[in-house]
Amino acid sequence: MKIGIVCYPTFGGSGVLATELGMALSEKGHEIHFIAYQQPVRLNFHPNIYYHEVAVPPYPLFEYPPYETALSSTMVNVIMNNQLDLLHVHYAIPHASAAYFARQILKKEGRCIPYITTLHGTDITLVGKDPTYAPVVTFSINESDAITAVSQNLKEETFKSFKIEKDILVIPNFVDTSRFHQTDKNHFKMMLAPNGERILAHVSNFRKVKRVEDVIKVFEKVHAEIPSKLLMIGDGPERQHAEDIARHLPFAHDIRFIGKQEQMDEILSITDMFILPSQYESFGLSALEAMACRVPVISSNAGGIPEINVHGKTGFLSNVGDIDDMAKNALHILRDDATLEQFKEAAIQHARNFEKASIIPLYETLYEEVIEAYRQKSLQPA
Repeated sequence: MKIGIVCYPTFGGSGVLATELGMALSEKGHEIHFIAYQQPVRLNFHPNIYYHEVAVPPYPLFEYPPYETALSSTMVNVIMNNQLDLLHVHYAIPHASAAYFARQILKKEGRCIPYITTLHGTDITLVGKDPTYAPVVTFSINESDAITAVSQNLKEETFKSFKIEKDILVIPNFVDTSRFHQTDKNHFKMMLAPNGERILAHVSNFRKVKRVEDVIKVFEKVHAEIPSKLLMIGDGPERQHAEDIARHLPFAHDIRFIGKQEQMDEILSITDMFILPSQYESFGLSALEAMACRVPVISSNAGGIPEINVHGKTGFLSNVGDIDDMAKNALHILRDDATLEQFKEAAIQHARNFEKASIIPLYETLYEEVIEAYRQKSLQPA
């Protein structure tokens, strides 16, 4: 199949999933065309992968360049020039509406293909609910030939918030365990924790919904009882605030802000615990990648996180903002090596349920069904 994948090219979960999906499909012989405003951060070269940049020319009349219009035009050109069979758009805003617009243009040219929309989280739970966008989001999702969501929770939230007229198929995020697995990086660990301190980590885009201040508060309680270090990985609007808090703590030297990192598998290989206290997560891909590297997870019980973090087995779940409970659970795991090893092993075993080899065929089957249904529909008399 020839598949166009439209995504945000950033470190966020939707862009990561879309990129990993495209690369996995290319390895299985499918021709993949990525369409985005810059090359996705995790995209690697493969003979079956093509990248098409969406160029938005500046024009003095517009305070904000019309990206959606440029995106639709790029979709049309890529589909016509490469004879694509299907468009798969990740994150509803503005990709689903751009796909619909592109399809309407193509109908005039006698060339039309189906599109699938995958919902990832804030396109539904936050941005999409805004009255400014809601009518267009609802319309373009309903016009999709198929809709998928990355968790059961997100599916339920979508039906609750929008008047969706068709079914939503849940296909969970996946992890590539050939990349995300624990490797011997003890030389790194010795440099960071020379006296055998426990290493805790948090990865996010440092937005308010991630509650990064809670990470530091949990660590403060853990650090008071167990020698430990904290890695704060990523960047975003709340980073400076978090750094200000950390700088005034007496153990500030044990907290490191290391920014965005591409080699997360190496960092997670030296990590003993992952902290994810988010207000909401549609899935929690960063937690799954940590688990694949044998890292137990201390998290909130928000959104789709309970679908991957098994309470009392792969880690613990706490109510959003319950710092004391999160710290208590973290200490339970970290106090002795035997308990930590038990949780580490459970984490990797559970992560294997989300191995990409099990998830990719679900998308392939959906693609084939949608393409065939669209073909049959086009053969029917008008």
